[in-house]
Amino acid sequence: MENEPDHENVEQSLCAKTSEDELNKSFNLEASLSKFSCIDLEKELEFKNDLIDDKEFDIPQVDTPPTLESILNETDDEDESFVLEDPTLLNIDTIDSHSYDTSSVASSDSGDRTNLKRKKKLPDSFSLHGSVMRHSLLKGISAQIVSAAAVSSLIAVGTSHGLALIFDQNQALRLCLGSTSVGGQYGAISALSINNDCSRLLCGFAKGQITMWDLASGKLLRSITDAHPPGTAILHIKFTDDPTLAICNDSGGSVFELTFKRVMGVRTCESRCLFSGSKGEVCCIEPLHSKPELKDHPITQFSLLAMASLTKILVIGLKPSLKVWMTFPYGRMDPSSVPLLAWHFVAVQNYVNPMLAFCRGDVVHFLLVKRDESGAIHVTKQKHLHLYYDLINFTWINSRTVVLLDSVEKLHVIDRQTQEELETVEISEVQLVYNSSHFKSLATGGNVSQALALVGEKACYQSISSYGGQIFYLGTKSVYVMMLRSWRERVDHLLKQDCLTEALALAWSFHEGKAKAVVGLSGDASKRKAIVADRMVEILFHYADRALKKCPDQGKIQVMEQHFQDMVPVIVDYCLLLQRKDLLFSQMYDKLSENSVAKGVFLECLEPYILSDKLVGITPQVMKDLIVHFQDKKLMENVEALIVHMDITSLDIQQVVLMCWENRLYDAMIYVYNRGMNEFISPMEKLFRVIAPPLNAGRTLTDEQVVMGNKLLVYISCCLAGRAYPLGDIPEDLVPLVKNQVFEFLIRLHSAEASPEEEIYPYIRTLLHFDTREFLNVLALTFEDFKNDKQAVEYQQRIVDILLKVMVENSDFTPSQVGCLFTFLARQLAKPDNTLFVNRTLFDQVLEFLCSPDDDSRHSERQQVLLELLQAGGIVQFEESRLIRMAEKAEFYQICEFMYEREHQYDKIIDCYLRDPLREEEVFNYIHNILSIPGHSAEEKQSVWQKAMDHIEELVSLKPCKAAELVATHFSGHIETVIKKLQNQVLLFKFLRSLLDPREGIHINQELLQISPSITEQFIELLCQFNPTQVIETLQVLECYRLEETIQITQKYQLHEVTAYLLEKKGDIHGAFLIMLERLQSKLREITHQGENTKEDPSLKDVEDTMVETIALCQRNSHNLNQQQREALWFPLLEAMMAPQKLSSSAIPHLHSEALKSLTMQVLNSMAAFIALPSILQRILQDPVYGKGKLGEIQGLILGMLDTFNYEQTLLETTTSLLNQDLHWSLCNLRASVTRGLNPKQDYCSICLQQYKRRQEMADEIIVFSCGHLYHSFCLQNKECTMEIEGQTRWTCYKCSSSNKVGKLSENSSEIKKGRITPSQVKMSPSYHQSKGDPTAKKGTSEPVLDPQQIQAFDQLCRLYRGSSRLALLTELSQNRSSESYRPFSGSQSAPAFNSIFQNENFQLQLIPPPVTED
Repeated sequence: MENEPDHENVEQSLCAKTSEDELNKSFNLEASLSKFSCIDLEKELEFKNDLIDDKEFDIPQVDTPPTLESILNETDDEDESFVLEDPTLLNIDTIDSHSYDTSSVASSDSGDRTNLKRKKKLPDSFSLHGSVMRHSLLKGISAQIVSAAAVSSLIAVGTSHGLALIFDQNQALRLCLGSTSVGGQYGAISALSINNDCSRLLCGFAKGQITMWDLASGKLLRSITDAHPPGTAILHIKFTDDPTLAICNDSGGSVFELTFKRVMGVRTCESRCLFSGSKGEVCCIEPLHSKPELKDHPITQFSLLAMASLTKILVIGLKPSLKVWMTFPYGRMDPSSVPLLAWHFVAVQNYVNPMLAFCRGDVVHFLLVKRDESGAIHVTKQKHLHLYYDLINFTWINSRTVVLLDSVEKLHVIDRQTQEELETVEISEVQLVYNSSHFKSLATGGNVSQALALVGEKACYQSISSYGGQIFYLGTKSVYVMMLRSWRERVDHLLKQDCLTEALALAWSFHEGKAKAVVGLSGDASKRKAIVADRMVEILFHYADRALKKCPDQGKIQVMEQHFQDMVPVIVDYCLLLQRKDLLFSQMYDKLSENSVAKGVFLECLEPYILSDKLVGITPQVMKDLIVHFQDKKLMENVEALIVHMDITSLDIQQVVLMCWENRLYDAMIYVYNRGMNEFISPMEKLFRVIAPPLNAGRTLTDEQVVMGNKLLVYISCCLAGRAYPLGDIPEDLVPLVKNQVFEFLIRLHSAEASPEEEIYPYIRTLLHFDTREFLNVLALTFEDFKNDKQAVEYQQRIVDILLKVMVENSDFTPSQVGCLFTFLARQLAKPDNTLFVNRTLFDQVLEFLCSPDDDSRHSERQQVLLELLQAGGIVQFEESRLIRMAEKAEFYQICEFMYEREHQYDKIIDCYLRDPLREEEVFNYIHNILSIPGHSAEEKQSVWQKAMDHIEELVSLKPCKAAELVATHFSGHIETVIKKLQNQVLLFKFLRSLLDPREGIHINQELLQISPSITEQFIELLCQFNPTQVIETLQVLECYRLEETIQITQKYQLHEVTAYLLEKKGDIHGAFLIMLERLQSKLREITHQGENTKEDPSLKDVEDTMVETIALCQRNSHNLNQQQREALWFPLLEAMMAPQKLSSSAIPHLHSEALKSLTMQVLNSMAAFIALPSILQRILQDPVYGKGKLGEIQGLILGMLDTFNYEQTLLETTTSLLNQDLHWSLCNLRASVTRGLNPKQDYCSICLQQYKRRQEMADEIIVFSCGHLYHSFCLQNKECTMEIEGQTRWTCYKCSSSNKVGKLSENSSEIKKGRITPSQVKMSPSYHQSKGDPTAKKGTSEPVLDPQQIQAFDQLCRLYRGSSRLALLTELSQNRSSESYRPFSGSQSAPAFNSIFQNENFQLQLIPPPVTED
């Protein structure tokens, strides 16, 4: 156990197999305590951060005197899977079941046997920590015990018959104290306590008596009957560290201090009340016990006592004088939850101090108690523990591990520091004894409070006791002991269950010091690791044997592979974690090699460790087998990755190189050459031999050859930079040698075994052909590292000379490749510390080569190469004037721009852009940037401005919208000049459209532009020429033009619709109408003279369109005209539509007569909204054609008009009916709310607090507010709760108003809305109904007046119908219905009222169901 003080005894006891030995172990603890020295505490402090073994770390458990009661009261719990050794002992028929206390909730008496079916362990905590607790049944005691228990080196058990049974370490009954006659007088033993040296026993009884016994002789020393109030049971009795001082707690909730004295041979007991139950009932006490090695701890002199009442925790000091050191109130708790207390010494911040754990419900609080230099005690809160279950017991098993028992009898083992749950165990089979009868004080008549009795339902203080790291549980028929398993036991327990993987993981956590609740590991960290490692090696051998034995002999090879893939990686992992490569590659490898599948899986397991460089130094045999295995499985890429991470000096290098070359493992081949033979040039030669022939022959390389070429470049780069390929670094002493070898190799005149046709410098030539730019980049990076090294400078000049010789003297390099070389040279020459020399004439040759006008191919490539060359610093190598001439000749406009920009000739750059077809559209942004971005001089800006003005026609033709934006931004004052320069009318039209039409998407501020109307009119004239269909749409968005001049333009181009639009805009409605009428008549004439053979004619569609436009014109303007003016518009339109029908004879109808009748009907329907119906009929009937008896021809027209009228009349009547119903519903709701009664909250006045029926002799009104408060009006008047609002007396609720400080009622209306000044009152007079003080009664009867409640309801109604449209609508409807219901159609002379809401354009009827108001 962690708490066991002596390691030798621990080992002995943990090796014991029988429950008797386990008990002996607990008894031997008492004798061994003296051996526990302060060295253990020093170790605890020293190894605190190393998670040292719990046995060393533990500070001895609270040493209660050996009373079973005391031990039961100590809240030490530990969580362990519980298995009975002898389950038959649970059913002992010889014991009187009626003598027991209440059995556990899961016992046979409770009937809840489902708890036994719960899982014993949580799978997650079991897999992490294994079985933490070992549990045993004390068979010898279980066969004899009955009820309560206390444990020390002796075990004392109290019975319900008043007997105390004392057992020794052999579980033999040593003493039987008391008698049944005394038991009949005193009742059952309810509490026990044994002192430190196991010489005295205190017994508390259910009827309140206390006895003290000598455990050596079995004599009764004291019988105490007056220590506390009679008639209350003893709940707790506990010795302190002082053998002459004890504490008792009775069922009245009081706590008493008992002082034992012996004067002149007479034994006495003095009692002092520490806490009275009248101030709050205490139901749990716990004195602080210190073990012998801590007897000199400064805190022990205070003799601390913790007490838990139903509302708070108290910590008091009994010495040197009584003093309260801490009070800690609970929060809100379940009244049935049990208060728990437990002390333990723990090491915090390198100091050992007592810690008090207290809990009630599902939260455990930890309080650290310290003594400062002044002698005062300080209590500090530590991290508390939140649980998901309610506790009935709390036990420290050592300073880091606690055991909790929840209300469904499930044990939880918790690591205090991490709050991790280590194990969960069901103990319902224990049938735990509960102390309910004593808490209810049934023996004395149940004279306890309900609160204490409720707590007692789950109280088991006297049934659970801890001592020396063991916990004893007293059941109705047995006693169980639980303790922490040693680390070996925990591992072996998993092995017995065949959980080898979990056992290895648990052992590794012991090895790393990360395990919790560790017992049995002693010594320093290295010693502990060695012990665990040896045990892990044994398990690994067992694991390997098991893997081979359990391999399926038959079946598919995949099944065997899966079996070993599950098993073998575990062996490899733990061997490497333990750093036992010797074990892995000797015994383990030999053992697994017996099975070929296991051997293959083993070798594959090594791959990730090799690739991550965690496994180096593999034996040659394993390395060889590894490569062969992957070769056989055709996993050559894996082989390459493995080789470059291995030490291959022990392999056959030639064989490996041959294998790499055959399988194209170039990285591995280079690695073997470099690491195995320190040879760096041979791999280059081998790769050159592959890629050089196709490059020299001009053939395209295969993908494989391209990969080889890229690897070659990277390899050369690494060698020149001092890095190993593919990873790592070259040894520092080899770096200069390798660089020199590589340079010498590159500048060789001829390769080895060269043919006579080979050109000089084959290696540099090959690399230049392969990838010129990357090879030159490699050289550039290499030259960066060259400082003042003379030999390196020579190599640098030599390579440059070779590069020039190879590339300039050969015509098989592209301009881009040559340009790359000279760009590289220009960068090198531009460096401040340059030591290279290059002939300047070579640059001139390159310029001639790149600018050669006879070669049109690769134009952009040659220009880009030359630009890079100039930007890299090559400009200094050329004469600038010659360079510009050649660039212009070659049409290298970007080069020209580069040169002009250097000379600030920005105006010439505009020409460069305009001539360059690829970049011509960028000229606009360039001009804008020059003219707007600061940093350019006024002269430069002026030259650019002038250049842009000169080329304005080119710019407009290039992109009109961009040109317009540029002009608007930078040439706004010279627009007329720009227009004069644009001679082409189409260009001018596009330019003006972009400038003036906002729909073109150009963001131009027209106000700042200030364009004259003449320019806009010029644009309109161009629009009439080039796009006449868009004129009206454009006029609608244009702003700055003159109407008269524009009308003249449109008349000039005979655009009649546009002219009509402009006349209408001008206000000449009649003129616009005449133009539209003339167009309509001309269209109608075309239809009239058509031949009969045309079935479909588009001109009919034109007639309809023209007529719709004309109707729209009339409708838009009729609102603003009088009746006569309206008739002047509509009647000519009607006449025009009817004229063709008059011409066609009735005998031979016109082809389009039906269509024309339909169109005429459309005109009539449109007219009806503006012209009175009698006027229309009169006009039709007065027509000379229809006046001659041809009424039948217009019958259809008249019937159609009447149908329209009937529809509108029906619509009006329907909406009026709906609105009336809506109004009726609202008024019903209003009336219901006004007449609804109010329900007062009380039947007394809220001010005088007297019944409302008081003062019957006075005519005092009762006022009830909607908030529910009731007042006498006299009381409200005295409180000044009346106020005049709009001539009416309003009452305000005193309580609501005073709480909201309505004394300063500056916002009365808002207060009324909120309901604080409550106008909705009911007034009652107890003596008579008509109150003289009723303000509404004082009003005259001349006009109906709404009372305040009705006003409030009406306000609510108004809010319900937001806006004035409904009320206005109701008003107008009521007037219309009353005055005009007898004549549905008003005369033609009665013009509609212009102030009518029906004439509003936005008027809409919203016919919705009435809203539902809340009661």
